[in-house]
Amino acid sequence: MKASELREKSKEELENLLVELHKEQFNLRMQKGTGALTQPDQMTKVRRDIARVKTIMAEMARA
Repeated sequence: MKASELREKSKEELENLLVELHKEQFNLRMQKGTGALTQPDQMTKVRRDIARVKTIMAEMARA
């Protein structure tokens, strides 16, 4: 997900997206623990998406 796409979303949409990303991150951690994780790069992508969303939310709060 690109930062430019995230900047177009409202605060509520970003909060909902953040919750979904945290759930996905949890599910990926559980898959890793059980050895069922087929795409380990997904964990990195989700973690970076979470950071992007938090950064955009912080920018909105400062503005």
